[in-house]
Amino acid sequence: MTIMIQDPQTVIAPETNGKTQTYELNPFAIAQRQLDEAVEILELDDATHEMLRWPMRELRFTIPVRMDDGSVKVFHGYRVQYNDSRGPAKGGLRFHPQETIDTVRALSAWMTWKTAVVDIPLGGGKGGVTCNPKELSMAELERLSRGYMRRVAGFIGPETDVPAPDVYTTPQIMAWMRDEYEAIHMHQAPGIITGKPLELGGSAGRGDATARGGIYTTREAAKVLGIELRGATAAVQGYGNAGFFGHKLGVDILGLKIIAASDSKGGVYNADGLDYDELAAWKQETGSVINFPGSTFISNEDLLELDVTVLMPSALENVITAVNADRIKAKIITELANGPTTPEADVILHDKGIYVIPDFLCNAGGVTVSYFEQVQNAYNFYWTEDEVHVRLDQKMTSAFYNVHEMAERMDVHNRLAAYLVAVDRVAKAMKLRGWV
Repeated sequence: MTIMIQDPQTVIAPETNGKTQTYELNPFAIAQRQLDEAVEILELDDATHEMLRWPMRELRFTIPVRMDDGSVKVFHGYRVQYNDSRGPAKGGLRFHPQETIDTVRALSAWMTWKTAVVDIPLGGGKGGVTCNPKELSMAELERLSRGYMRRVAGFIGPETDVPAPDVYTTPQIMAWMRDEYEAIHMHQAPGIITGKPLELGGSAGRGDATARGGIYTTREAAKVLGIELRGATAAVQGYGNAGFFGHKLGVDILGLKIIAASDSKGGVYNADGLDYDELAAWKQETGSVINFPGSTFISNEDLLELDVTVLMPSALENVITAVNADRIKAKIITELANGPTTPEADVILHDKGIYVIPDFLCNAGGVTVSYFEQVQNAYNFYWTEDEVHVRLDQKMTSAFYNVHEMAERMDVHNRLAAYLVAVDRVAKAMKLRGWV
C-alpha cells in the first residue's frame, strides 16, 4: 500500500475502491472530533459544547537559554489550562522536538477527560517546550527548566495548575522547577509540582504508576473477555518509562511474555521472550533497544502488526491509523501512550473485535498517583508504596468498569464510552457552577 504524507498532520491513503482518502492527524483536531461525537450522544447544549471544545486559558512564550558555549538559544514553551470546573488543572510537561501548541492543547483536553474518568477532583492542563533534551547538557537542561518555570510561575500554583513529568522530563527536572518556583514566591510549596524525587515530597509508587494503572486495566479487560494472560504474548511499542514498566509489570503481575519491544530507532523480537532487566540495561548502555543480543530486528510498523494477545503502544500519537488498523492482530490494545489511535482506526478495531483500553483511561495511573502526591503534600504525611498501589488499583478498577459498562449499555467502542463518562461529569460540573 502506498501512503503519501502530505504534511506531518495529514495522511493520504488509498481506499479499496482505488480512490484516495485524506486522514487528519492534527492531535487537537482529533481530540475535538472525539469530543463532538460524545456531545452529540449526550445531547449537550451548544454553549456547553463550545466551552468543552476549546482551552479556557493558554500561555505561549519564549525562553532564552545561555548554552555551555556562551551562545544564547531561544526555545518556545507552552502551558494550556483546558478546563478546571472539577478542580485545579493537572498535566505533564513534555520536552520534545515536535512539540506544538496543538499537541499541548490536545493533551490538555485528554487530561481533562482523564481526571474525570477516574473521578479525581482535578481539571486538565498540559505544557511543553519545543526542544531535543538529548542534545542538551545537564547544565543547559537545568537552565531551560528554570527558565520555563520563570515564565509560568504566575500562571500556576497548587490551587490553580500543577505540572508533572511527561515525555523526556524527569523527577530531577521537577525538582529544579519546584526550587525555582519557591525562590520566586519565597515560600515552600511542595504541591506546586508532582513527580518529584521522594526526598523532595514525591510519592512512593509514582515512577511506575502510568504503566501500573494500564496493567490493572489490562487484567480487568482479560477477565471480561475470558482471556488467560499468563504465558500470553505481548509487544511494547515505545520503550521509555511507560514502555519499560509496561514490560516489567506485564511480566511480574500478569505473567505475559513480551516478545517484541521498540524505540524511535527500531525494535527487537524474540519469540521466546525478552528479559526486561537485560533489555533496559542494554538501552541504557547503547541508547536504543536495537541490536539487543539474542534478538532480531523488527520495525515499529511491523511490531504493531504482530499476532500477540496484548499490544502496548507506549510512545507518541497517531501510530494506529486507518492505514494499518485492519492489519492489527492483538486481542487487547493497552494504550499507555496518549493519542496512539485515530478515530478512523477506532471504528476499524471495534469492528474487528479488538478490545481497546483507551488512553485517557488506560494511562490515568500517572495522574492518579500525582493526585495522591498532592494529597500527601497538602497534609505533610506520606503513604507506603503498598498503600499507594492498593488505592491506585481501586481507582483504576472502578474506572475500568464504569467505561466498560457504558460501552455495553450504549453499544459503542470503548473510547467513545470513556468520553461519555468523562464529558458528562465535566459538563455537569460546569452547569452546577453556572458557567453554561
